[in-house]
Amino acid sequence: MEQTVSSADKGHYKPPFKFGIGGVPLGNEFAVVTDRDAYTTIEAAWNAGVRYYDMAPWYGLGLAERRYGNFLHNKNRSEFVLSSKVGKLLKASKTAKNKEYFPFSPSPNDVVYDYTASGVRRSIEDSLQRLGLDSLDIAFVHDISPDNKYLPTPWQEQFEIARKGAFPELTRMREEGLIKGWGIGVNTPEPIMRLLEVADPDICLLASQYSLIDHKNALDQVFPAAKAKNVSFVIGSSLNAGFISGSPRYNYGKESYQIPPAFLEKRKRLREVASNHGVDLRTAALQFSAAPDIAAALVVGASSEQQILADYTSMQTKVPAQFWAELKVQNLIEQNAPVPA
Repeated sequence: MEQTVSSADKGHYKPPFKFGIGGVPLGNEFAVVTDRDAYTTIEAAWNAGVRYYDMAPWYGLGLAERRYGNFLHNKNRSEFVLSSKVGKLLKASKTAKNKEYFPFSPSPNDVVYDYTASGVRRSIEDSLQRLGLDSLDIAFVHDISPDNKYLPTPWQEQFEIARKGAFPELTRMREEGLIKGWGIGVNTPEPIMRLLEVADPDICLLASQYSLIDHKNALDQVFPAAKAKNVSFVIGSSLNAGFISGSPRYNYGKESYQIPPAFLEKRKRLREVASNHGVDLRTAALQFSAAPDIAAALVVGASSEQQILADYTSMQTKVPAQFWAELKVQNLIEQNAPVPA
């Protein structure tokens, strides 16, 4: 599979690599990952040719950024792309609620939401210090979305703060050359649709909106609106936090184990079709999410060397056209859904 794409599209930045690794698992989101295993995972990704790394202060409350930075700061900065998030500042505190957010992370930090202009600048400076690097390529405004139950006020109010503060400040930072592009990283479509009306982003992160399980709204609403503004996407939802490949959760959060019966049934039917065609469902799911032309890159979470190498290999594996055709015949994917050639 081709790894690189054009880095510019009518002035809007796109990452020059189509496949990347995400930082959620190495922030100990789901389980304890030792430093040794984390570094082995990152090194395996690098050695396989992965050159796009996506993380956030939120992932383990600084843990993921420190781990990735410990490896990447020794590499030539021009050889890889790095995206992180803004909107959540970290502050060490003896009364931090860190264990409520990430029970498996040793971080002492608490979270302060700040979508102001000064908060964005501070967030990027803090991230670069944790990473030990001098620049980010992409900054995503993080979790400014109705599903974020930790926001201090309703998401619409926080979005308005970002509209006046974070969005124009990130545009200025792009113009200054401090970042190459920006957008938002969210789990729901409403903030993206609103963003496209009020600002000039480059690229957004679809954290849980485009997968084999759930993609109709993205195809019908979000993608057309983004194309009209020459905005592309990083897809971070191909496996729904491991659900498609067998995990007992769907996406993220404390209620992720409450999986709708319809999703369980759809996964069962997808498995049956995959088995009939000799296809690994995880491989198909990854390639499906990377197929739309508006998908500039796909990022996957991995907590072990075996996981990231399997995912990387999946992107090079041929899936028969008959498999995709049967999914459409059985209405398991939308008729207008792009599929790999």
